[in-house]
Amino acid sequence: MTGWRASIGVYADRRMAAILFLGFSSGLPLALTGTTLAAWLTESKVSLAAIGLFALVGTPYSLKFLWAPFLDRLDPPLIGGLGRRRGWGLLIQLFLAILLLLLGQTDPLAAPERIALLAVLVAFASASQDIVIDAFRVEILDERQYGAGAAMIQLGYRLGMLASGAGALFLAEALPWSGVFAVMAGLVGVGALTLLFNREPASEPKSETPASWLADTVLAPFADLVGRMGWSLAAVFAFIVLYKLGDALAGVMSMPFYLTMGFSKTEIAEISKIFGLGATLLGTFLGGAAVARFGLKPSLLVFGVFQMASNLMFAAQAMRGHDVGFLYLTIGIENLAGGLGSAAFVAYLSGLCRRSFTGTQYALLSSPAALGRTLFAASGGWLVERMGWVDFFLASTAAALPGLLLLLWMVRRFPAEK
Repeated sequence: MTGWRASIGVYADRRMAAILFLGFSSGLPLALTGTTLAAWLTESKVSLAAIGLFALVGTPYSLKFLWAPFLDRLDPPLIGGLGRRRGWGLLIQLFLAILLLLLGQTDPLAAPERIALLAVLVAFASASQDIVIDAFRVEILDERQYGAGAAMIQLGYRLGMLASGAGALFLAEALPWSGVFAVMAGLVGVGALTLLFNREPASEPKSETPASWLADTVLAPFADLVGRMGWSLAAVFAFIVLYKLGDALAGVMSMPFYLTMGFSKTEIAEISKIFGLGATLLGTFLGGAAVARFGLKPSLLVFGVFQMASNLMFAAQAMRGHDVGFLYLTIGIENLAGGLGSAAFVAYLSGLCRRSFTGTQYALLSSPAALGRTLFAASGGWLVERMGWVDFFLASTAAALPGLLLLLWMVRRFPAEK
């Protein structure tokens, strides 16, 4: 096995900086249609059940594999000279910034349908950006760097969520929500500058006949996965859906939970977002190094158990109520576990992709994971209203168990697979 020094030294590669900033761009929109939007809706007196249903605006993350082949194979209009990855990335980020400006100008009570539509479009643009960024990341790294690359993309992702989570909450104390979303639209420029100042990844030549174009674009990425994995691909997809399900179920209701427990927006920003980020960064850094040191599936299993156990802290917090000191403990444990698990999980998905079809295959493999925070997690508000907070978080803990059992079975059934 690689020594710890070599495992940690992989972070020194200059390409990791580009991945960090692109991760920021990738993570920025998620909180704006997630916890930040939930805070805005909660302040506007929208019901908990309706807030839970807003998780459905993230459905495009689950469906991005449908248009990923075209982003993989078509050159972007007007700025195709920048390259396929950079060109599409810049066009999508422009669209995203415009949508955020429009979202901030909408009243949740007066025009809830408009809020929902704009949030879905933001999620669509964000999911499309993820396709490009994930492909860019996998293509510029060597396979041995996937663990560190996963940690850096998660680090940047969390920084982006910090800006659109804690940053947005701090700004909301001084600015109207329209001003908050205008600032967030400006921060989309971080990803745009990163793409402009980095080279386009090298790509394999593609045939140009219509028949071969259709085959290579739509059929080949899927056929390649089936050919390499056979029927075990079904188990892989099930694992991807289930591994983060407990976290997703609890996470979609975290902001209403904090506010219901009596925590102020400032307390939430300082503890959940800023302190929580530190715990997440530690988790992602250690997670990337642990994957290189101990291997992928052992890391997934150990970190998955930790993730499941961390949900119990929220049940304990619900029993204690407004206890700032205990919230630090709850957030620290949950975010550390989440960082560890995410680093291993992203490395796992990256290792399953073939470089010829990076964007499409990563989108196809990561799309089922979004089901946890959309279709399944959308019932979170309904469950809270009927079960109460303590039983809800106990249920979210139990929801993590099937994914761990499936992973344990996969480790024993397919020991030679990544």
